[in-house]
Amino acid sequence: MIPPTAPAAARPARPPGPLVIEIEGVTKLYKMGEEIIHALCGVALKIHRNEYLAIMGPSGSGKSTLMNMLGCLDTPTEGRYEFNGRNVAHMIDDELAEIRNREIGFVFQTFNLLPRATALANVELPLIYAGVPRHERHDRARAALEHVGLGNRMHHKPNELSGGQRQRVAIARALVNKPSIILADEPTGNLDSRTGVEIMELFEDLYEQGNTLIVVTHEEDIARHARRIVRLRDGLIESDALAT
Repeated sequence: MIPPTAPAAARPARPPGPLVIEIEGVTKLYKMGEEIIHALCGVALKIHRNEYLAIMGPSGSGKSTLMNMLGCLDTPTEGRYEFNGRNVAHMIDDELAEIRNREIGFVFQTFNLLPRATALANVELPLIYAGVPRHERHDRARAALEHVGLGNRMHHKPNELSGGQRQRVAIARALVNKPSIILADEPTGNLDSRTGVEIMELFEDLYEQGNTLIVVTHEEDIARHARRIVRLRDGLIESDALAT
């Protein structure tokens, strides 16, 4: 159980900025043998810059499908999805990959770090894909690691870091391209409670600095760190309200 940093009422939301994500009438169907699975059923959702949003739902609710949609890892069967004013619903893979690399910072439960690369090299990866020159890559990756409190661990490999430090490397990697949103999937799932608290405090700091955060979780304690909670059930949005 990870307590919120403070009651939601004591942590006022930042004023929302321009619209960054708009989903309307999004449906996602999967075919499993002869059966058609309705993972999402006409979902509508708007997310603005400077928001801190949690997406919750039980297994089979469509939570993971919605996360993949928001992260441009998948496209809808039907409906409209605009990211910063661009319709991404029918983009080809290369176009989606460009948006993922330049606009979305991912933080995963399993960290997804290259085991033989240093923390610095792991954080540089999105910049390599973006074609950033080597000297600038180093400077930006160092700054991102210092930003998450790992300035003295940048030359360590993942097996030389604690779980919390590995997640901080992953967060630095998510930040290094200055993305429009940070999308975190169960970011404390592989951490002990104390380390989980530290990571959620870091997320709070990132939000206060103006980052847009979307956290996908099944844990109420994690969701209460956000300012807004969207709950899914059976492929539909069951509720969308301020955190309390």
